[in-house]
Amino acid sequence: MFDRDNWQEIYATIKKNKLRTFLTSLGVGWGIFMLVIMLGAGNGLKNGVMSDFKGTATNSFFMWTQKTTKPYKGMKPGRNFNFNNGDVLALSQLKELAVVSPQNQLGGWRGGNSVVRGMKTGSYEVSGVYPNIAQISMVKLVKGRFLNDNDIREKRKVCVIGSRVKEELFKPEENPLSKHIRINGVYFKVIGVTVPSSGGNEARQEGQRIVVPFSTFQNAFNYGDIVGWFNIASAPNISAAQAEEKVMSIIKERHKIAPDDALAIGHWNMEVQYNKMNGLFKGINMLIWFVGIGTLIAGVIGISNIMLILVKERTKEIGVKRALGATPYNIVSQIITESVFLTAISGYFGLVIGILLLEGVNKAIGQDVPMFNNPTVDLNVAVTSLIVLIISGAFAGLIPATKAVSVLPVEALRTT
Repeated sequence: MFDRDNWQEIYATIKKNKLRTFLTSLGVGWGIFMLVIMLGAGNGLKNGVMSDFKGTATNSFFMWTQKTTKPYKGMKPGRNFNFNNGDVLALSQLKELAVVSPQNQLGGWRGGNSVVRGMKTGSYEVSGVYPNIAQISMVKLVKGRFLNDNDIREKRKVCVIGSRVKEELFKPEENPLSKHIRINGVYFKVIGVTVPSSGGNEARQEGQRIVVPFSTFQNAFNYGDIVGWFNIASAPNISAAQAEEKVMSIIKERHKIAPDDALAIGHWNMEVQYNKMNGLFKGINMLIWFVGIGTLIAGVIGISNIMLILVKERTKEIGVKRALGATPYNIVSQIITESVFLTAISGYFGLVIGILLLEGVNKAIGQDVPMFNNPTVDLNVAVTSLIVLIISGAFAGLIPATKAVSVLPVEALRTT
């Protein structure tokens, strides 16, 4: 490898066949370039989609009421019903559940409400929650504190506001803590400010959210003991699907709903959706590697074929070397070194260009495309791919090298 004459000969060969060398190297470089680009694009898509799951426990599920669709115990289909505080107590006894967090919202899901402070007014989500909601949906505080059990027990008129609420209702330099805002004619004291913990579309909603103690919400806005929906997390070592099935059974029994009425209770299982997405991206990743490695193999085969042509062109030269005392090892090492050199150089440039292109795309799009975020490739994966490519280059030179040493010196010298 460190023989100067060998490297001079390799350089002379490359210089003599510039176009052929370039086209052969292009195949290998293009292969690793495409592999890097496809891996980066796959990661960008995965990061964008998975950002919607960020900040929410993956062992959680959510339930809300809908109309019944089947008659049961003398009751007609199409009946409306509500969850209630009794359901909270019943579900809290289940060992399959780690967190039971009821929630209400003014105006229903995604409903906006007029909130006033002084001369400023805005429309925001207003929800009544339990402090344990933070165990399901991450809460990132930048000022003050979150709700606690004393707020629930004493029905305190306090609230925690999102960052966008703070920006629109308060001056930039103003500290909102201990200030009051008016929601539907009821004054609440601000005790904390949050920033979005997730990405994607959910981030904007979090910034416009105001949460108050669940008990205060029911009392201040005349909700009685109505519960709008449940945020629930399964206990350790219990799947969310298993816990959800148990909860559905209990709720149906408590509200006289037919056991086989699948539409009476709306539900969303984060664990199931998360596993589906993970499975999807594992499949995409496997496809990317399959296509990428196939492209690389095609490039390596191209290197091998070119080396076979070179061996045939240099048959007489190889014969002279053998006649002068060159060992089979000398011939094999030179052919393999040349193959590895071409593979390594073309692979390196393909790798660098691919990474630079991904970095450029990442800087260009920034956070403007929520569904495509941070399209980068793990450096270890990139380097490993290059090492594997170099090893493949060595194997690509084996067949031509074996053919070269199989030629007898006498026969080689006769070649014209």
